[in-house]
Amino acid sequence: MSAGFPEIVVAEGIVVFVDADACPVKNEVYKVAARYGLVTYVVANAWMQLPQDPAIVRVMVPAGPDVADDWIAANARPGTVVVTADVPLADRCVKAGASVLAPNGRAFTEDAIGMALATRNLMTDLRSAGAQTSGPPPFSPRDRSAFLSALDVAVQRIRRASPPR
Repeated sequence: MSAGFPEIVVAEGIVVFVDADACPVKNEVYKVAARYGLVTYVVANAWMQLPQDPAIVRVMVPAGPDVADDWIAANARPGTVVVTADVPLADRCVKAGASVLAPNGRAFTEDAIGMALATRNLMTDLRSAGAQTSGPPPFSPRDRSAFLSALDVAVQRIRRASPPR
């Protein structure tokens, strides 16, 4: 891969990409991925502590706006699960055929991504015009539970859709 991206060969089969900056469910991703024997790519532009596990791969991209997003989007494909709260990144990954989940368990789908983008853009416009917005609600144990369930469902769905090797 070029454009300043790290030279990392992404594993075949089902893999998980984590947009790691400020992701509150990394440990949950590691648990589910280990249960299914999946490789997890933790993508960030700063070093972060990761478990000592060969199935958890650190991808450190150069600093800059959207560089981690660009790496994830460039590698997203059918059979990948992307974990991100970034709606524009989710849109790019959905278009590439990936299953995309927010940390609260909400699935970004082809049917829902347009509304998510429109809402995000509206809120950005309101904030830039000086409006006071409340922002997202605090992350809760219910969100963590919903994410675990959604990730399990996404992996099961991909496994059922993938022909046996």
